[in-house]
Amino acid sequence: MDRRAALARMVAITGSAMIGSEFFLTGCRRPGKHATKPFTPQDLVLMDEIGDTIIPATDTPGAKAVGIGAFMAMMVGDCYDDDNHAAFQDGLTQIDQASRKRTGRAFAESAPAQRLALLVDIDRENRTYTQNRKPADPQHYFKLMKDLTLLGFFTSEIGCTRALRFVETPGSYDGNVPYRKGEKLWVNPMRRV
Repeated sequence: MDRRAALARMVAITGSAMIGSEFFLTGCRRPGKHATKPFTPQDLVLMDEIGDTIIPATDTPGAKAVGIGAFMAMMVGDCYDDDNHAAFQDGLTQIDQASRKRTGRAFAESAPAQRLALLVDIDRENRTYTQNRKPADPQHYFKLMKDLTLLGFFTSEIGCTRALRFVETPGSYDGNVPYRKGEKLWVNPMRRV
């Protein structure tokens, strides 16, 4: 499956709900003045750890295994306008500073439980911000990070084939398939929306 086609289908399925999704269908021609700075290797490590806290490894690999930091950097750099790009980069700094304040360590050096507790609190802040956000305001940085983590993971080969049930050529429709607790969801990337 072509990753660009998968992204286009994901956008169609979600109703273009993700920030910057209008650019997926047009080849991600980034608007703005490109006044933002590039991501550093330390930023990529931090994005990997944030992504892996959002989707940790269980019986399937986590977000870090799909290179989520590099995916986020590419999508933010290529597709987000300057305001959302700046919000994302400022958010990386804010997460690291909040972690240092709470634990005395950088986010990447904190224990998994400490990382999760911090991100849960930041997600509450995100919800409040989103409820009060004006249309011209950039998205909350954590919403951008969560959206990109989900998009990057579930459009990767690992996400499509190991975290979901992949059916390359689906059979006949059965609207009453029994579900057992803990089973993976089905994905059919060939279905036209």
